[in-house]
Parts: sequence; C-alpha cells; structure tokens
Amino acid sequence: MRRFNRAVLAAVTLSTAAGLSAVPAAAHTLPPHALGIANCTATACHFDVAPGTYDVRVLLGGEAAASTAVSGETRRALLPETATAAGERVARSFTVNVRTPEGEPTGPEGTPGLDLVLGGSAPALADIRVTPASRHTRQIFLVGDSTVCDQPGDPYTGWGQRLPQYLRKGLSVANYADSGESTVTYLANSALFPTVQPLIRPGDLVLVQLAHNDKQTDEPTYRANLETLVAGIRERGGNPVLVTPIVRRWFNADGTLNNGTALLVNGLGVDHPAVIRAVAAARGVPLIDLTARTKALVESLGVEDSKGLYLYDEKRDNTHTSVHGATVYAELVRDELVAQRLAPRGGGR
Repeated sequence: MRRFNRAVLAAVTLSTAAGLSAVPAAAHTLPPHALGIANCTATACHFDVAPGTYDVRVLLGGEAAASTAVSGETRRALLPETATAAGERVARSFTVNVRTPEGEPTGPEGTPGLDLVLGGSAPALADIRVTPASRHTRQIFLVGDSTVCDQPGDPYTGWGQRLPQYLRKGLSVANYADSGESTVTYLANSALFPTVQPLIRPGDLVLVQLAHNDKQTDEPTYRANLETLVAGIRERGGNPVLVTPIVRRWFNADGTLNNGTALLVNGLGVDHPAVIRAVAAARGVPLIDLTARTKALVESLGVEDSKGLYLYDEKRDNTHTSVHGATVYAELVRDELVAQRLAPRGGGR
C-alpha cells in the first residue's frame, strides 16, 4: 500500500501507560523555564527537546467551560477530549516518544523537538510541564504497515496513531510502522527492523502486524520472517506480540466477510492470519487476533454502517481506516492488551 503524504497536523487525543522496559531520558539537562506554558499559544506548543522520551503534565480548563484534547508530532492521539466546568482545573499526564523521523520511519524528518496541538470543541490549557521521562519508563514498539502507522495526512489514520491516548503515564508508544511494508521489506530495510531492534530494552512490548503487503510472499518465507522478527525481539529482551491484520471491508452477498480479500489470503493462497496464529502458538507468543475482532465488528455493523470505519466515502477505500475507524480498532488492541495483562488499563492522570 502506498504512502499518503498530505502534510497536516490534525488535532486528535493523548494519554499514557505503564509497565514494560527502561527507556533512557533525554541525554541533556533541560532548563525548567523552557518547558512550560511560555512555549504555547492558544492552539499549539513547541518544545526544543532532543530525541528521547518525555513526560507531559497538563492542567486543563479556564474561566469558561472547556473541552480539550491533545495530539502531538505526526497526528498522534495523546490525550482524549476532556471536559472542564467553568473555573475548574483538571490535571492529566502522558508520556511521549520524540524521534527523527517523527512519523513513518522512511518518511520526512518532521520538525525538531516536541510539537503538541490543542484540540477539542473548546480547548483551554492553564499550564503544562515537560520533563525527561524516568529510567523506569517503558515502551510499546509498533511494527506494521499503513493500517498501523502514523499517517501524515488526514483522513488517513493508522490504529497505532490512536493508541497512545489509552495508555498511562510511564508507557509510551514508539510507532515504527511504515506504509507499504511486508515482512520481507521490513526486515531488509535498514530504517526499519535493523533500526528498531537495537532500541528494544528488556521488558518492552513489540506489537507486530505485517500481512497486507505480503501479497506474493510464499508461506514458508512468511512464516520464517515472522519467526525471525520474534527471535530478534527476544534477543534484546523484548516481549513480542503477534497481531493478525485488520480485515478489508469486502462483503459477500450474504453480508459476511468470509473471503480471501477480506481475510488477507494472498495471491499464492497463503492465509496470513492462520500463519500468524500458528507461529504464535508454536513460539509461545501472545496473540492479538485483530482479524477476528475486526471481522466480528464490521459484520455486526453491516454494509452501510461499516463504511465509516474505512475511507469508503472519501476514497472508495476498503483497506485504510478513518480517524473513527482507527480509534475503534485502537480500542480493540487496548482491550486485548489489558485482558492479557500485557499493559494496564490507562487514561491520562
């Protein structure tokens, strides 16, 4: 799948999580006066910080009733929209990954430092403080394709872009998904797994969803590539989690998605979700069966109501998700992480 490069920063949402392996804080000491409200306008904040992992504490609210969301970097949802009554102040915190490139690993570098956008129906920021994250901060790395990645331009949105808002302070999402990648290219490209692997620290989670672009990958190669990714993650002390791909919105006449197009069976007859499930079972890897979860949801909504999950109305696209669809699918991933005790239930606090 090709990359959709419309350079846009859209207001989304933000939050954080805790639980996996240590991430070094920024390599230099940052003056407190440079990391507060003075760096903000009514709609955005910019902090001149080095690549690293940072904790952000915001105080939301104002004299009038307000409703504020926070997004950051390449359209990442960091804090969900939060309502405050007139005169009320509410504190929220999250942890954010700052890197170059700031979005897709093979995309443009983006802007240096940390950029946040204030959104919501009536945004009001009373105060903000950015500090280097502690050594106990953990990361969830995302390895995937365009259905997962930090898409640069609206309306395209990957579910990994919407996941951070559901996590607590102390756990950040490092989204290294990249448009158009297969298991073959993700392993071969120096900007992808060869870059991600050295960053993994003991206890980090690494979620792997690669299938949409393995259209001509034979089954032995596909299986071997998944096993190579699992072994490479474990070599660094990380915890791999295999994720079956989201379905394509491709209905049969009877209203089901029981066909190869919807369920990611490739041109060689390779049933990607089935292979992923088999590798997870054989290697003792946690599995998030996102194919099964998204299939059940799309079928329950039906032909018409499921259009809003994808970009059908905008692009006649039944593969890539809208902001709404990516948000719903990120919630499914969050639910599985919590149910399997891979991450705690989150929410910026």
